[in-house]
Amino acid sequence: MTDFPSTFHGRLALQQRVLPVYRAAFMDALARTCRGGLEVFAGQPRAEESIAVTDDLQTAQFTPARNIHILNGALYLCHQPGLLRWLADRDPDALIVEANPRYLATPAAIRWMKRRGRPVIGWGLGAPPLAGPGAGWRKNGRARFLSRFDTLVAYGPRGAQEYAAIGFPADRIFIAPNAVAARPAHPLPIRPPGFGGKPKALFVGRLQARKRVDLLLQACAALPHRMQPELIIIGDGPERAALETLAAGVYPGAVFAGAQHGETLASLFTAADLFVLPGTGGLAAQEAMSYGLPVIMGRGDGTNEALVRSPAGTMPGNGWQVPPDDLAALTAILGEALSDAGRLRRMGAESYRIVTEEVNLENMVGVFQDALERAARG
Repeated sequence: MTDFPSTFHGRLALQQRVLPVYRAAFMDALARTCRGGLEVFAGQPRAEESIAVTDDLQTAQFTPARNIHILNGALYLCHQPGLLRWLADRDPDALIVEANPRYLATPAAIRWMKRRGRPVIGWGLGAPPLAGPGAGWRKNGRARFLSRFDTLVAYGPRGAQEYAAIGFPADRIFIAPNAVAARPAHPLPIRPPGFGGKPKALFVGRLQARKRVDLLLQACAALPHRMQPELIIIGDGPERAALETLAAGVYPGAVFAGAQHGETLASLFTAADLFVLPGTGGLAAQEAMSYGLPVIMGRGDGTNEALVRSPAGTMPGNGWQVPPDDLAALTAILGEALSDAGRLRRMGAESYRIVTEEVNLENMVGVFQDALERAARG
């Protein structure tokens, strides 16, 4: 367990729509920096979202919220009717909320804190450009909503730029790496300079449609025979049977190893040459990088830009982001990756450096400490 200095002397409260399992370590780490403790308020997702949530926090205190989900898609709204009651009961000295205007209780929570002269920090993906009917009106509403925050924390540079573009002061915007694990405690695995046989490609994650493991199977099959990797698929989920049927037809050498953990999973990471996750999500990418693996990952909402960096000039990069649902692009990038073992080793070393020095829980917590300090100064 990493020790963090207690830099916030009051009680901190943090609101989330839901608390995913992968955020528990961050919540507990942040709680250890708050002398007055951390209170977390979060509810349940919609059934179709397939988000694994938790209320099991070791240091932070959790209060369940009641989420009322309204409409869907671009019209989706969420109301947490108990938010003000929770604030009054916990009486925090500072509040962190999701900077999302679709959450209907948030403006009232901000007003509650402001009436008491206490800072509010917004945490979000950014403010992407709006289009379509009413775009100007919606943009103005978003700008008014964001202006109420004392500081904003974005997941990556793209989100920070979007917040600045909408008019939020740049000196009050912070970038926290989207980390799910602490710095690796183990050394960088040493791999031979060449493949020594078939290269090993590894997927780790829940087997669901959005991970696009079907594309990975087809991309491997489309490569020249001499380049086709030994593909190991770690995980379980609703798509497993369908994927095994597909693999039997297009890439019968694929190994479905089921869910793995602990030393067994560590040994699979160490034995692999490349980590591939062609769809959305990708919590295992940071763990793969801690074992010195280059990464091919589906391009998403910008949160992975600090994690997966393409080669550029003399910089080795540590992987590639592939356009979503693009089999031809995935096949080409997979072929490029597997064409040069020496380059993969250098990229793997860069992966290890990134999660050791930049994208880890320690740095993520440090950014939130900075944002809290800046907000408290007014």
